[in-house]
Amino acid sequence: MLDLNALPPNFIWGAATAAYQIEGAVAEDGRKPSIWDTFSRVPGAVDNGDTGDVACDHYHRWPEDVTLMRRLNLDAYRFSVAWPRIFPDGVGQVNRAGLDFYDRLVDAVLAEGIRPFATLYHWDLPQALQDAGGWPSRATAEAFADYAAAVAARLGDRVADWNTVNEPLCVAWIGHLEGRMAPGERDLTRAVHTSHHVLLGHGLVNQAIRAAAKLPPAVGIVLNLSPVEPGSDRPEDVAATARADGHINRWWLDPVFGRGYPADMIECYGVEPPVRDGDLELIASPTEFLGINYYFRQIIVDDPTGHAPFIKQLPVPGSVETAMPWEVYAKGLEEILVSVAKTYSPRSILITENGSAWADTVEPTGEVQDKERVDYLEQHLEAVRNAVLRGAPVDGYFAWSLLDNFEWGYGYDKRFGLVRVDYETQERTIKASGHRYADLISAHRAGHQTVA
Repeated sequence: MLDLNALPPNFIWGAATAAYQIEGAVAEDGRKPSIWDTFSRVPGAVDNGDTGDVACDHYHRWPEDVTLMRRLNLDAYRFSVAWPRIFPDGVGQVNRAGLDFYDRLVDAVLAEGIRPFATLYHWDLPQALQDAGGWPSRATAEAFADYAAAVAARLGDRVADWNTVNEPLCVAWIGHLEGRMAPGERDLTRAVHTSHHVLLGHGLVNQAIRAAAKLPPAVGIVLNLSPVEPGSDRPEDVAATARADGHINRWWLDPVFGRGYPADMIECYGVEPPVRDGDLELIASPTEFLGINYYFRQIIVDDPTGHAPFIKQLPVPGSVETAMPWEVYAKGLEEILVSVAKTYSPRSILITENGSAWADTVEPTGEVQDKERVDYLEQHLEAVRNAVLRGAPVDGYFAWSLLDNFEWGYGYDKRFGLVRVDYETQERTIKASGHRYADLISAHRAGHQTVA
């Protein structure tokens, strides 16, 4: 039994996507390459040599996808705008055809009574800006603000809800330190500089949206956070866990909430962020909400042989794992929500991503009975409810993802969607998890205290 009565009456039920993961049409209507177009062509960078060239063909099939949103009973749809569609060279002349696409999409979403949430940066930096220095360069943060202003000026009479940056941790640490995401760099100094310029970009874009949008905007940043636990009681592992918390959580939360960069992590990295006068104030400019993406907890031990912050994540013996493989640990979502609420006091929290990949099987009837994803969804919604009961100001939940899609370095093998996509035919099929989500939304709206 799943009791949703504790969730606020106006709780926002949504699903999320990202442009490069679903749109395809990478060379149409003036769009030029992003760093993911380039990275996905590096041999061995993406499983199976997959690219986002076609993906879910959402660029052409968006009317069908909006109909699916209605069938799922969504209140809200979180999508990202592809920077290379708006400014193909990163800066310069606005590409009107790119804005026209999102104009049509927003109108269609609104026509179905669904609230659009626009994400302005979900990792698809124009390759031209990468060639000019990329995120390690301050000029990229400034270009980000100009791009955001153009989008807000066009869509801000109908879009009120804005995410500035999605998961800066992935941009900086995975893209520039670990090399597992675009642009595939492994340089600590450039990674730290990237981290600052992405956060500076958030601050500049926060201002740009407020100056350009016609509707009073609600602005937030999206952080992927994880609770961390030591793998043993060894002092080295306890210390490593504190570094992991700094690397994964505090490095992003502290500056966004006006505390500056954690001194212990600057010492750990041995690299000073390139902060100029006024930067920290910009980064900490007030926002209406904090977006949190949650997928797993991390069990940490010391790893002196690696790169800073010298940590290693351990698997959890006997745990249920998704296809990624990530541990299923719904309690971690409750923990991170309560911890962030207590430590940083955000005005509002939106769970901007939460979901799971499984080896879905299509039945002879054409149905997808993804019981694992249904269980995952119910367990994590129960965790949200528990966090609300403990005082966390959670006002919405966006399932990841609306559609199966290009899962970055994992290619097309990992399926997160509430809707299955047959990549050969582009046929869409709502999975059992999608139907369950729709039923939960309907029950909450109807004021049912208990859903069987």
